[in-house]
Amino acid sequence: MERPSVDDYFGDWKQREALVQEMIPVIGQLFSKRNVGIFIYGRPLHNRSVTFIMKSHRFVRQVERNEMSEFETHSMLMAMAKLDLWHAQIDLGKLTVRYMEHQENEGASSLSVHDFVGAEMSYLDGLKEKPIEKSKDVVLYGFGRIGRLMARLLVERTSTGEVMRLRAIVVRPGGKGDLDKRANLFTSDSVHGAFQGTLRVDQENGCLIANGNVIKVIYANSPEEIDYTEHDINDALIIDNTGKWRDEDGLSLHLKSKGASKVILTAPGKGSLKNIVYGINDDQMSPDDKIITAASCTTNAIAPVLKVVNDRFGIRHGHVETVHAYTNDQNLIDNYHKGSRRGRSAALNMVLTETGAAKAVVKAVPELAGKLTGNAVRVPIPNVSMAIMNLSLSVSTTKEELNEFLRNIALHSNLQNQISYTQSPDAVSSDFVGTREAGIVDSNATIVQGNNCVLYLWYDNEFGYCCQVARMVYKMVGVNYQVYPQEQS
Repeated sequence: MERPSVDDYFGDWKQREALVQEMIPVIGQLFSKRNVGIFIYGRPLHNRSVTFIMKSHRFVRQVERNEMSEFETHSMLMAMAKLDLWHAQIDLGKLTVRYMEHQENEGASSLSVHDFVGAEMSYLDGLKEKPIEKSKDVVLYGFGRIGRLMARLLVERTSTGEVMRLRAIVVRPGGKGDLDKRANLFTSDSVHGAFQGTLRVDQENGCLIANGNVIKVIYANSPEEIDYTEHDINDALIIDNTGKWRDEDGLSLHLKSKGASKVILTAPGKGSLKNIVYGINDDQMSPDDKIITAASCTTNAIAPVLKVVNDRFGIRHGHVETVHAYTNDQNLIDNYHKGSRRGRSAALNMVLTETGAAKAVVKAVPELAGKLTGNAVRVPIPNVSMAIMNLSLSVSTTKEELNEFLRNIALHSNLQNQISYTQSPDAVSSDFVGTREAGIVDSNATIVQGNNCVLYLWYDNEFGYCCQVARMVYKMVGVNYQVYPQEQS
């Protein structure tokens, strides 16, 4: 077979690039005018660059092992845009792959793109049911690493504004120039880059205006001194990302604030509080819940993989070692710290420390009670961590079987937002900055010997975790989008 010439490769790229450039305004109009989100295998495409969308196509070709390209998705999107779609989340990638399979199976008798899309989307065509009766007010209590990333996510998801809006952030009283400093930290991030939008500072009214969203900055020393209704904020969901209060008594202080109705803690909770890992035990969430905790970044990363491996192969016992990026709790240079070892310089040392993630998994996956141990090593990088899971299984398997099982889970299950998969032979931690899944299986690193396996799982302990919290926020306030595809195994 004759190899394509340089001109062939370049010409193919330019054609696909042009198709994506045509797709972007259509995706934008669907999102901003009709609240319709377009995805490729779980990856959101609105407000994304040409190269991001093209890389998302390539991810599907590599991991799904098919020939889906922009030539196929372009025609599917254009057919979809002709329908009367509202308030939905549609996976364009999966729709396209289904059509490719339909063509392969039906041959000459296969439906046209227009007819296939119309048939697949018939239950959505003309349906204008809103995902929530009334837009929900959201408040961020704290504006540190997690708070600022949550703000980016919430602003990104505002869409038509009919579902949810970030109305305020609460911080401790600051000095001169406080508002400008917080704005600069929001727009410029050393790890996650620049905010993909515009931000204005309204000094007179004490507000940040992000992509048109007016966000009031409220200064307070404790929750109970705040009256949110003074700022026209009512029935608000409070996202506490300070970690100051971990139990029900402490977090209940938020509910004493006038205008607040529910609380999510972005950390593991203590006592009888529900620790939720979205995708695993979020079925425990009830409309009556006033306080919910989102567990830890590590628990969110490892629980989904441990759950599916246990369901398929059985886990007799195991150890989870976390190689974790340093956090703000550590000292940059040697100094006094109440915790063991954490007083030594985070930038110069590997710091052995404890983690409760292995025990916390049991709250999400109770069948693993008494089967796991865990520890952690903090390492001198600012973000992206790795969990190394050394497991003894109930049945023998192979590297190929285990990897194929996890690849299928990542692509074709309801856990595609929790478990991702990479087969890159040169993957390193910085490659996973900004990933939205809770954890990414490094398939090349998998080790299997009979009943024993070692799995390596990358996770963005900042942004990936915030994406999990955002999914919880949607569920807690009662947002219920129509989706395509409807059913996954």
